[in-house]
Parts: sequence; structure tokens; C-alpha cells
Amino acid sequence: MEYLEFELPIKELEEQFEKACAIGEESEVDVTDTCKQIEKKLAETKKDIYKNLTPWQRVQLSRHPSRPYTLDYIDAICGESFLELHGDRNVKDDKAMIGGLGKIGNQSYMFVGQQKGYNTKTRQYRNFGMANPEGYRKALRLMKSAEKFNIPVVCFVDTPGAYPGLEAEERGQGEAIARNILEMTRLKVPIIVVIIGEGASGGALGIGVGDKVLMLENTWYSVISPESCSSILWRSWEYKEQAAEALKLTATDMKKQKLIDEIVKEPLGGAHSDREKIFKTVRDKISSSYDEFKNLSPEELVEKRMDKYSNMGVFKD
Repeated sequence: MEYLEFELPIKELEEQFEKACAIGEESEVDVTDTCKQIEKKLAETKKDIYKNLTPWQRVQLSRHPSRPYTLDYIDAICGESFLELHGDRNVKDDKAMIGGLGKIGNQSYMFVGQQKGYNTKTRQYRNFGMANPEGYRKALRLMKSAEKFNIPVVCFVDTPGAYPGLEAEERGQGEAIARNILEMTRLKVPIIVVIIGEGASGGALGIGVGDKVLMLENTWYSVISPESCSSILWRSWEYKEQAAEALKLTATDMKKQKLIDEIVKEPLGGAHSDREKIFKTVRDKISSSYDEFKNLSPEELVEKRMDKYSNMGVFKD
């Protein structure tokens, strides 16, 4: 188990608890009361820390190395029914953007999402979850296939941004993202978006247009990362905590501004602390979200989606 800086008091108490239990097992000393006291203190400390997280601490949790990624959710939700599809039929298969068909119960879905790596080798293989234009074109190809066969689309957003390299710009990164946003607004099947980690800039928006946008509790969604914002405004990364506060990037801030539809509660300690629970929660939310839209005609669905996004940012004096 890896601990973030603000989680160190939890680490200390867990170590004390393990030592106390080990003493009880190795000797005849009764440490039951001590263990109970430490356990109680541990539960109180966890509640106190996770109930009062700052925006920057939520950003850190969204990047936790043990946090489940897109394929973890898909494998847990769909099991063996998932069939991954590859390539954009133009350049190549982008490993940072994955997609394919899978089932929840008897209902088929087209799943699309950014995939990060678990270690140095897989992070390089997945390009750290930063998709190239061919990744967004692959995503659009799969969404268009889903539309053709009347299959709902589920998008998992988890990216530090679209890949900003020279070759990505040469192949039309901006155009690919803009095309996806345009096409997703008028796709004739339900689109459910789930922000499971980082939702940064156009990289997130490229698969982020949906009839229902769900955001996990300890995630963030913003035009820029706190570090980049800090480096632009203060010429240093030292002010990233202030930037995170000013950007209003947490799930609560997004809900207040009506930029997302629902916050999905995570287990205490974050999604990685109880994977089975978060997988079940997300699966149930996808199913219930689809139930809201499955009886709408394609025309009603598109009109409702257009209205939703047209009303964002409207200001009345």
C-alpha cells in the first residue's frame, strides 16, 4: 500500500495496530483493548482526513498509483464479455485510447476510455494515458459503429491531457478533438461519461460530451492542471495548491457550476481502498443512467443534449 503525504498519520496508526496484534500473537500478553483503541483512533483519523480534503489533495488522490484505471473498470464490469477493438483505419492503433464492446447484464455497451500504465514499461506503452489524434479518431469510429447498431456509449475519462508532441500536431490533434466534440453532440444513442481520474483540458473533452456526466468524488476536471496553471501565473510549480483552489476543479465545484450531472461517492480512502465496492457502484450508475435515456427517440436525445450544453455558462444579469 502506498501512502500520500497527508495519509502518513493513517500509515503510522496502521503500523501500530499491526505491531500490537503481532505482540498478542507471539506472546501471552492480552492486547485486545489496545488493538480496539488503536482501531477506533484509526477510524476517526480516516474520517477526519478524508472529510476535509483540499482540492490539491483530491488531485493527488486522483493520481494515486493504486487507483483503478479504465481497463480495471471494464474487466470488473463486463468480465469475459468485453471485446476490444483496435485502430482508426487511418494511421495506427493508439494504445492510450482503448475501446470495445461489452455487456452489463443483457445490455450491450460500447466502452471507450483513456488507459494509463501501472509501471514504467506499461506507462510508456500507454503513453501515460495521453492520446494522439488517431486515438480520438479510433474513439469516434467506435462511437459511430455503436450508433449504427443502436448501442449506448460509455466513456471513461482519465488523462493528464492529449499528447502535445510535434507529430500529434502534424496529424491534426486539435481537429480530431474538435471533430469528436461536434459528432458526440449529435450522436443518436445515449452517451454516459464517467470521470474516473484526471480530466484535463481538451484531452478529456474529446470523449467527454454526454447525456449523463458522472464524476467520482476524488477526481478533477479542468481546462489545465494545477501545476501548469501555477507555472504560467507564478513561473513556478510551488503554487500548485493555490492554483488547484482557484481553478474550482473538484467534483463539488463542477456540480455547483452545473458542468456535470452527478457525483459518485467513493469508498473512504479513495477508489483504490475498496475496488469491489467502486466497481459495483459504477456498474449500477451506468445501468441506472441508461434507463433514464433508453426510451427517448434519437431526435429527443440529441435535442436534450444540445440544450444541456447550450445552457452551460449562461449568465443573466
